[in-house]
Amino acid sequence: MTVAFVFPGQGSQAVGMQRALAECYPVISETYREASETLSFDLWKLVRNGPAETLDETIYTQPAMLTAGVATWRAWLAEGGEPPAMMAGHSLGEYTALVGSDVLEFTEALSVVNIRAKLMQDAVPENEGAMAAVLGLDDEAIQRVCDSASEIGVAEAVNFNSPGQVVVAGHRKAIEHLIALAKDAGARRAIMLAVSVPAHSSLMLAAAEKLSETLDETTFLSPRIPVICAVDGIAYGDGDDIRERIKRQVFSPVHWVATIKGIVNRGASSIIECGPGKVLTGLNRRIERNLHVASFDSPDVLREELDGVAE
Repeated sequence: MTVAFVFPGQGSQAVGMQRALAECYPVISETYREASETLSFDLWKLVRNGPAETLDETIYTQPAMLTAGVATWRAWLAEGGEPPAMMAGHSLGEYTALVGSDVLEFTEALSVVNIRAKLMQDAVPENEGAMAAVLGLDDEAIQRVCDSASEIGVAEAVNFNSPGQVVVAGHRKAIEHLIALAKDAGARRAIMLAVSVPAHSSLMLAAAEKLSETLDETTFLSPRIPVICAVDGIAYGDGDDIRERIKRQVFSPVHWVATIKGIVNRGASSIIECGPGKVLTGLNRRIERNLHVASFDSPDVLREELDGVAE
């Protein structure tokens, strides 16, 4: 069985996440302690106790999700798990995949992500940006409602998560209008997301330009394990290629359907979500129904997958 790991991004965070894993695997809390020292605040305390409103702020969510994914990855390796044949990450999760593939050191990735989060948070005035999930419309219908909503502000499709599930982002008033338009167009559901910036939209272009200064000073090694880029579903190349595409990622849509299909085309028969929550596992199941999918969201699942690999 050829296994791929995928790492979640913003939207999978929750107060109390990974508490059960930390009780079984000391490397979980050790990883958070390492992150807290790098970030100069107690990240593990925030993750354990909240408040949720703070954890949901991009400047805290991004380093928290990077740390959560790396902690789970380390727990897998500490228990004797074999590295997967390939990796990918949804949005911020790509940085976790790059750490797992030895492209970046964990603390270096934390520093970059910390700057990335602050630049994205500052790119749009508070409460002027928004993201929403639209369920039940095809991609063409989504584009039509985006075009209509764009008459009052930026409204763009930014995450093609699975057939019939697309996330949109832009100016809050335009996204609120888009939600109403989507429902009128027959959407099964259209709801605002608990994300504080319109990620992957053209409103992030200035943030990407500023982030490039940090990326230019960062060493990106070639991946030890292939990492599939979620912007285009194609594997990253050398360090220079990664640097350019990780910059473009900030203002480009996430094509998760293409990413999973790219993983399957490279031979994967099992995709494991390495991090908190089961968001990607649900998407992956809808994209490729014949795949074995699972999420390391509990010690039991991690043990089951370890046992499966050992058989």
